[in-house]
Amino acid sequence: MQKEKFKYICGIDEAGRGPLAGPVVVACVIFNGETTIEGVKDSKKLSEKKRELLFDKIINSCLEYKIELIDNKTIDEINILNATMLGMEKCLEGLQNRNFKLLIDGNYFKLRNEIHKNYDYETIIGGDDKIFEISCASILAKVTRDRLMKDYDKIYPEYLFAKHKGYGTKEHMDRIRQYGLCDIHRLTFCRKFLQISI
Repeated sequence: MQKEKFKYICGIDEAGRGPLAGPVVVACVIFNGETTIEGVKDSKKLSEKKRELLFDKIINSCLEYKIELIDNKTIDEINILNATMLGMEKCLEGLQNRNFKLLIDGNYFKLRNEIHKNYDYETIIGGDDKIFEISCASILAKVTRDRLMKDYDKIYPEYLFAKHKGYGTKEHMDRIRQYGLCDIHRLTFCRKFLQISI
């Protein structure tokens, strides 16, 4: 990775590709290249308390960030991969700064109408645990989504969203069988994993 061409690095990552309910959340974050925040790593390897503390530090230390939510109905309509790419596109469109190289967690990046060609980008498998900027983006996305699922838990308490965050745990699937689906469930995912008729 060559940083000298660009003034900044922009990391981008998502949270919530796998759950049966709720949105996928995409976050991107730009730092000045000098910034370090102790304890930053892949959000999945951090406790909830640590992620919450780091969330505020990242927001207060970065040059710019953007967070986008793509809801369950859009996921059902265009599939989770395209929904994730749409979230990335919206994040990048919302940034004021353009003098950056984009680093993406994973091995795929393709936006509609080939907009991705407008960016100098690199996909990095395991980037959320290797690249500071991607790790920060993963924390912003994860904390945002977890907070949202806790809010949904107040609206739909019977599903225990605050506990499992919409993932396909046995407890969650048992609740779906007992209560049916609610407005934030991903119909295509529930059909696939629960083999229910929709």
